[in-house]
Amino acid sequence: MDLQPIRYFESATADRPWLASRHGLDAPLTITLDTSLFAEGTHYMPPGLGRPHNVMHAGLPLGQIAATGLYGPWDSSATDSRAAFTGLLLTDVAFAPGSGRAAAALLWHGVVEAAQIPGGLDPAAATATSTAQIHFV
Repeated sequence: MDLQPIRYFESATADRPWLASRHGLDAPLTITLDTSLFAEGTHYMPPGLGRPHNVMHAGLPLGQIAATGLYGPWDSSATDSRAAFTGLLLTDVAFAPGSGRAAAALLWHGVVEAAQIPGGLDPAAATATSTAQIHFV
């Protein structure tokens, strides 16, 4: 058997057109995502050419699950406490296929352009039960 090491390098530039101000970038919360709650194609891109991992893109609206303390996609009709909008995924998150959790950063206060958030976001619905301090423009 001939095993040869493979080196893999990746660099990326943050693409956050939804971010309207630098305010809040100095104080994100470190959180853990429950990756089983996110849907391929909707919330993250699966592994692809030259990329061995899934990638969630920055800007996803998030809610916290009270029973576990983990975070999942915000859903105003969720019954596991994710109906309360807690903030936005601050940076892209890479995670291995099949992994149940991933570390991430949460933007919980700042200024955001709602129309630029991936998948869209109704600010009125998000702020109705929000624990975040986000101003939507």
